[in-house]
Amino acid sequence: MESLTFSDLNLSKQLQNAVTDLGFTEPTPIQVMAFSVIRSGKDMVGVSQTGTGKTLAYSLPILQELKYSEQIHPRVLILVPTRELVVQVTEQLESYAKYMNCRIIGVYGGVNINTQKIAVSHGMDILVATPGRLYDLVLTRSIQLKNITKLVIDEVDVMLDLGFRFQLTNLFELMPEKRQNTMFSATMTNDISILIDDFFTKPEKVTIEISGTPLDNIEQSSYPVPNFYTKANLLMNLLRDTEEFSKVLVFLSSKRQADRLYETMEEFMGSELSIVHSNKSQNFRLRSVKQFEEGEKRILISTDVMARGLDIENTSHVINFDTPDFPENYMHRIGRTGRAGNEGKTILFFTEKELLYKKEIEDLMDLKIPVLDFPKAVEVSKELTPEEKHKVREISIISKQDGTSGAGTHEKKAKNQKLNLGSKYKRHGPKYKKPQSRGDKGFNQRFKKN
Repeated sequence: MESLTFSDLNLSKQLQNAVTDLGFTEPTPIQVMAFSVIRSGKDMVGVSQTGTGKTLAYSLPILQELKYSEQIHPRVLILVPTRELVVQVTEQLESYAKYMNCRIIGVYGGVNINTQKIAVSHGMDILVATPGRLYDLVLTRSIQLKNITKLVIDEVDVMLDLGFRFQLTNLFELMPEKRQNTMFSATMTNDISILIDDFFTKPEKVTIEISGTPLDNIEQSSYPVPNFYTKANLLMNLLRDTEEFSKVLVFLSSKRQADRLYETMEEFMGSELSIVHSNKSQNFRLRSVKQFEEGEKRILISTDVMARGLDIENTSHVINFDTPDFPENYMHRIGRTGRAGNEGKTILFFTEKELLYKKEIEDLMDLKIPVLDFPKAVEVSKELTPEEKHKVREISIISKQDGTSGAGTHEKKAKNQKLNLGSKYKRHGPKYKKPQSRGDKGFNQRFKKN
């Protein structure tokens, strides 16, 4: 593709000044191709590898067409899967629209909905939202979607994985049929294809790089490690080199494991450490991300909630503390480094049980991840996590065929050896009494006793 600059896109003066202020000179391939399609008004499906600038790809053509308006309800809706992405996309849009009169609001769950109701009541042009919180605001009539002319769904595969299909389909029904739909994803699944067939009109597909294509500017390596606590020892040993490991994102697959690693490392490097996952409060999550982004914290421990879409500059290393069982997740994780043409490094820790997952990742990328020798200076721990310990179940031995008790049986207690003769009704039969139908029953009973 011929090399272009942002000036070649014929941006408005306001957008061109904002792009220049941000230091952007040449658009990425997805930004060039998406610009003309979205400007044409056609529905579009963009499939592009993580870290290729998808947010700017849909923001520029939308802002280019957006005219001044004083209406209350949004004209542009951008749906993203996580709270962190709402904050990031909102901030990026505000920087792109720096010289425009454009109202941008972001809403997400985990915070007081009443505050957001007040915010949206003042009116907006562009709304960035997670599907769950937007659906809640629509049900309370705080937001109406009748004026939506452009819909953008970013990281749609993650939304479906998080169970947002119900909210998505219901939100689609509340929007005008005549609207432009734009969808971006790093992967294309059967569920996404069904969604496109149901709600898109002859979309133009723009594919730049398929998921699984290793990014050339990311150096990959791996270590064989026997267990969790040895992985923790290896990680802390590597992180002692503060110059090399200047800004490190550590990924784990579960919240429990992330908390366990944080507790293990806190004693040794607590002042440099932060953590984020979905069980943390929204304010805690945003503060952790901000501290890592601004360099206050050198290490951020996270689950895959951070693996999609978030753009944190100058992340020197991504360390996969465990090997993800879905190979696409590995691609999304390592895409947090080596962004915007910068060099990045990623390290994978794998146990013997995770070898199969590692092979699936390599098959997806069509690339072997180099294996490094385990450092002799690192202590191999014998301590195991509850998940790593073998759980041995005692199997009870059934009674022998001759009726004698086996090893797994015992004598019944005396009270349990009684023969069940059935209910009192079955043992003695029914007893009929002449009903007292006249007068006060209590009086008749007292009279009878006397």
